[in-house]
Amino acid sequence: MTDEPKYDGGGRLSDIVAAADDSVKAALLTGKGINGFLSAIDKLTKPEMEIIVSQAINLIEKFYVHLPMKRAMHAVDPLQRLRLLRRRINQTPSEIAFHHEMTDIFMALRDLHTNYILPIHFAKMVAYVPFRVEACIENGERAYIVADLAPGFNHPTFVRGVEILYWNGIPIERAVEIAASRHAGSNPAARHSRGVAGLTKRAMNIAPPPDEEWVTIGYKSLAGDSLETRIDWTISGLPAETDAATPELSVEVAAAFGLDLEGDTFQRINKMLFAQQAVKAKRDIATAQAASAAGGSLQSTPIVAGTDSLLPDIFKARVVEINGRKYGYVRIFTFNVSDDRPFVDEFRRLIELPEMPQDGLIIDVRGNGGGLIWAGERLLQLMTPKTIEPTRFQFIYTPACLELCRNAAAFKDWAPSLERALETGASFSAAFPLTPVVRCNDIGQRYHGPVVLITDARCYSTTDIFAAGFRDHDIGKILGVDPNTGAGGANVWTLSIINQFFADAGLSAPLEPLPKEADLRVAIRRTIRVGPEAGTELEDLGVTPDETHDLTRNDILSDNVDLVAHAARLMAGKPAYTFRVNTSRVDGKLQVDVATEKVDYVDFFIDGRPMLSLDVASGTVQGRLVAKSGSKIDLKGYSKGQLVCSRRLTAP
Repeated sequence: MTDEPKYDGGGRLSDIVAAADDSVKAALLTGKGINGFLSAIDKLTKPEMEIIVSQAINLIEKFYVHLPMKRAMHAVDPLQRLRLLRRRINQTPSEIAFHHEMTDIFMALRDLHTNYILPIHFAKMVAYVPFRVEACIENGERAYIVADLAPGFNHPTFVRGVEILYWNGIPIERAVEIAASRHAGSNPAARHSRGVAGLTKRAMNIAPPPDEEWVTIGYKSLAGDSLETRIDWTISGLPAETDAATPELSVEVAAAFGLDLEGDTFQRINKMLFAQQAVKAKRDIATAQAASAAGGSLQSTPIVAGTDSLLPDIFKARVVEINGRKYGYVRIFTFNVSDDRPFVDEFRRLIELPEMPQDGLIIDVRGNGGGLIWAGERLLQLMTPKTIEPTRFQFIYTPACLELCRNAAAFKDWAPSLERALETGASFSAAFPLTPVVRCNDIGQRYHGPVVLITDARCYSTTDIFAAGFRDHDIGKILGVDPNTGAGGANVWTLSIINQFFADAGLSAPLEPLPKEADLRVAIRRTIRVGPEAGTELEDLGVTPDETHDLTRNDILSDNVDLVAHAARLMAGKPAYTFRVNTSRVDGKLQVDVATEKVDYVDFFIDGRPMLSLDVASGTVQGRLVAKSGSKIDLKGYSKGQLVCSRRLTAP
């Protein structure tokens, strides 16, 4: 292994490779030190740098929806900085200096949707040291704890649970502040959270590699001694299961994404180093599914045990018991999927498992950088009897956006308001949903107990949209480990997607492809909330929780035990409703039998039309309806005059 990184007292990268699961071993084997990596890159020429800067100017001028807000809130002028950089290209001392200036210009926007993506020799790689740090509160003060170490990293005193005191000789609190300045979090909580995560990893698709070849860490051992160790940075690729920023997508699906690319890359690094079992499980399930399909078996998916997920790198479900009451717990690591249907189906399967209690559900989306907006918005319906109203999206008025919406059928709804903006001087188009209302309500409620959502400042994009929908439909309480979510409210397109939509509409491409597979991403449609917060921008504001929880050492080292207990307290005294439905055909009519608890009466609807309203007697209701096969049947249960549960089904 060339230029093998070393770990003072903890061995070498080869030890981590040897201990790794086969599912990630090949990626780890590509690891090398920073000096070895930089010596082999395919360098940009000055004319290529000028192309990149010119296209960045075009992108922001023509399509960037948040430009007025960012100028006002953060006092930045990205266009002037880019013009100056273009003018001074020949004075740029090195390619790394160019990448630093470009990423700094985009970082200053405080927008993780709008990025300069480095050339492919950087973008396909990540940088890391083989441990993970989390912040907690101890004795009223913030402390930084080693939360995980990669298998194979064995050090006599630098172990899980030690407290970091210094980073390269800098007191850790200040080191986190410095790290935070390199990340585009839109509020202080988001920047701090990303600063902590960015101590030990670097997403080289949107940031150059670290300047230092190693880090020197001062720490307090479990015995209380002040010690120091030195660990080299490693640069490597990612496993085959996790090496793409998104799965292979159609243009339509890709255009419905809201993804924090840095946060998503951090998740992938964490899987490779600290959750290798999830990568292995995903590969094993895919292998079993392929074998089943090849053999013509009726078993379309492999059997998983208990609350194990068929999408193990996306969901983690378990049962927790707090003060004698059992709750379901589901962690959603990402919404980054190519199809929302299996995603929603798997979440539904998990919450309906016989093992999963119906007395309360905890949904944990911490660190989730988003993904497919359809997946996030369609999930909401499963947890509420209310009709889901999706968030709305707006284009900024520019001639390029108007030209696109005039000519592309997919965006015709936005065209009339952009036409009016020529006369009225409006800055933005009218607002329309990305997820059709009918798709947000095509399944209906499937969980009838109370629900709590856990968030943090690294919830971004689609996860911000999901949290906003959770709040705006009053589905349950939100418990945050930070005082805000990441506040990323937009739909994001790449340069190639923009060009593809223009080409499909018979228009000339507005942007030029970049050299050496560099790329640009832009927040092209901003998110507008609905419900009580109707009309409020999600960008830079985010979603504030109902309560906050300071993470404890116990949370970091014992599977979030205190955090889960806090979430359970928020459901204390909240009713859990039973609403079981069976259907049959009797004398040509559809008989619907409902077994329910805590419900006073049930209304019956066929294809949206009210048909029956029956009181509940002894916990049951039986209705007979004249309903054709395929008709949509909606049942709505009420308690004390309030809608409390519902069920949607299709007549057999």
